[in-house]
Amino acid sequence: MSVPSTGAAPTRRYRVIHTTRYTYDGVVSSSYGRCYLTPRELPGQRVVRSEVRIDPEPDDRSTGLDVYGNIDTYFHVRTPHSVLEVSGVSVVDVDPIDQGLLVSAAARTPWEQARPAVLGAGVAAEFTYDLDPPEITPAVADYARAVFTPGRPLVEAVTDLTSRIFHDFTYRSGSTAISTRVDTVMARREGVCQDFARVALACLRSVGLAGRYESGYLATDPPPGRERIFGADASHAWAAVWLPDDRWLPFDPTNDKLVDERHVTVAWGRDYDDVPPLRGVIYTDATSSEIEVSVDVCPLAECDPGTPAVGAGGVPDAPVADPVPDGDPGLVDDAAAGPVTG
Repeated sequence: MSVPSTGAAPTRRYRVIHTTRYTYDGVVSSSYGRCYLTPRELPGQRVVRSEVRIDPEPDDRSTGLDVYGNIDTYFHVRTPHSVLEVSGVSVVDVDPIDQGLLVSAAARTPWEQARPAVLGAGVAAEFTYDLDPPEITPAVADYARAVFTPGRPLVEAVTDLTSRIFHDFTYRSGSTAISTRVDTVMARREGVCQDFARVALACLRSVGLAGRYESGYLATDPPPGRERIFGADASHAWAAVWLPDDRWLPFDPTNDKLVDERHVTVAWGRDYDDVPPLRGVIYTDATSSEIEVSVDVCPLAECDPGTPAVGAGGVPDAPVADPVPDGDPGLVDDAAAGPVTG
């Protein structure tokens, strides 16, 4: 993976619409939900405006911050319904990658000296721990050992890890589920974005580094000569490594690149389970359900004026998407789909 050039890229303004619709074969009397659909405010990212739309209108609703500072929206719909639609609609400015971060002393330090346990960094230490069930397997440790050689600068090791995952694993939509474990992905050498992010995190944690799971969106361009198709994008996931100056360096192994002005960050945690786009519980006699997911990430200047902006009424119908892997009609759980690589 090549490090981005020092040429200044422009700040990009995107409109993001992420819609999830659940259709049930019976009446739902009560729906509880919690969603992460509001982008974060970051040094390189500013939320111009954002809202979460829910239909039917919730009887109870609140917005707050979770333990990691992510914006979450809780809702309770008591109106009987057979269709539930939840949409996050935002306009976001994203700056190009901070070149100073890449050449900083913290990024260039030998990776062994960037371990929170060495520096006594208690907050970051949480992101070094293995998950339950364990993700740090012998196969992961062996894979990481080839990258994190003695004395290697941290940024160099991380860019190498990004490239290795990109070249050693095959992106295959639908090949895994949210429940698929890292050891399975390591054995099959295929998966989607959240799988590659989790492989990267397991590698970081296997050598004592702090790794963070980040979720959001990736702006993609239509093929040459093709028009942009509304809703054809996908949610995305990547990883980030902690630096000794208490900053984080995010990287995208699915696309063999550092996270830049094409990425919109929504939430982060230790793993996908900390920040699913939408999750909840319903009360119903329905025996089956269907899920449709639509994601559109569009440079604001190029957006179709016929589609709604923030503050406009309604969100366009979502095209049919594949059902959520391991889905349960009684559980609202919007699995992150893999990206369309640019």
